[in-house]
Amino acid sequence: MPFETVSLEGHIIDSLTLSKVLDTILRVGGQYQITKFDVGSTKNNLSKAEIKISADTEELLQQILHLVQQHGALRSEGEISTLPAPADGVLPDDFYATTNLETSVRIKGIWRPIEQIEMDCAIVLRNEEVLCLPMHQVKQGDEVVVGDIGVRVDPLQRRDPTDSFSFMESDVSTERNKTLIIAAIAQSIKTCRNEGSRILFVGGPAIIHTGAGLYLEQLILGGWIDVLFAGNALAAHDIERSLYGTSLGVELSTGNAVAHGHEHHLRAINTIRGAGGIKQAVTSGMLTSGIMHACITKSIDFVLAGSIRDDGPLPDVISDSIAAQDAMRKQVKGLGIALMVATTLHSVATGNMLPAHVRTVCVDSDADSVIKLLDRGTHQAFGLVTDCEYFLKELVSNLRGLAA
Repeated sequence: MPFETVSLEGHIIDSLTLSKVLDTILRVGGQYQITKFDVGSTKNNLSKAEIKISADTEELLQQILHLVQQHGALRSEGEISTLPAPADGVLPDDFYATTNLETSVRIKGIWRPIEQIEMDCAIVLRNEEVLCLPMHQVKQGDEVVVGDIGVRVDPLQRRDPTDSFSFMESDVSTERNKTLIIAAIAQSIKTCRNEGSRILFVGGPAIIHTGAGLYLEQLILGGWIDVLFAGNALAAHDIERSLYGTSLGVELSTGNAVAHGHEHHLRAINTIRGAGGIKQAVTSGMLTSGIMHACITKSIDFVLAGSIRDDGPLPDVISDSIAAQDAMRKQVKGLGIALMVATTLHSVATGNMLPAHVRTVCVDSDADSVIKLLDRGTHQAFGLVTDCEYFLKELVSNLRGLAA
């Protein structure tokens, strides 16, 4: 019967990593024997285990080894194998597909970490660098890692019990103490600010429609946001709010639809197009308030990624989805926390780019939107099902208290 021995190291008991590996082996149809097990005697000591995995066929064994490797199981101490990319944007067969967990590769006996890991990408050796690249960035002849041997994945470790997020889990439920959770999120944002880590906000147009745009604007002006990801809609309706006091033609101060209000977002987009862009509209004095005005005045980086349904769009919107992805990738380096509020597509797109160590909070009034993010592999994400207006209002209040 084919077999191979793998090793696990870390807090593999309390993080349930060992249980996940053993369950995976049995679920797929393999067998295991724990040949060595050293239990850490204190919370700072790591546990180590060696597991002999066997299966009826070599094909099934390789399938099992691939699955347990995603939980941090380390195969034999071999070196990575590579094959050249056959064409631009094309990967060789059996290429290694990355997760968002911290990953290292063994080259000439040395484990080399991948600096900006991202899920669903390839590992490429180029000019002595080890890169994590999406498929479209791979060039013909690039040396692409194939197979699992020589690749090490570090599973998510248990949270520090003193951490403000320690009481949170990744499951989604509406039955939570939202006041306590938002206070913990605010504390985490302040910790990131003190540590010099960047703070990302990903937002959807419901923030404007519900009247919560004012609170996001205050977060930016208060110095709590370093980069904003959104689409054409949030920016367009934010500018509509600034120029006309409406969102989708509804007056935000009264909640009443105004005559010809459905035209306002088009007129707002046309005004910015005529000015040459959002920055030009701000510097000329045409745009004097709002989220996008705050981004310009506070020199906050933003990426507006377009979609097929966009009106206009605004000149600052990147309509090429691949170019928008790459622009977002440049901004996710050095993040400490990502807040994703009232947007499904942008949340999932951003979550796909984030390493597992980045604290990720997804807020939406629809539990399905939060679940989609978790189902697509952003396992570190915490979901909060609540109204975005309430969330942002409470977050601003908590951060003001911490600042004071």
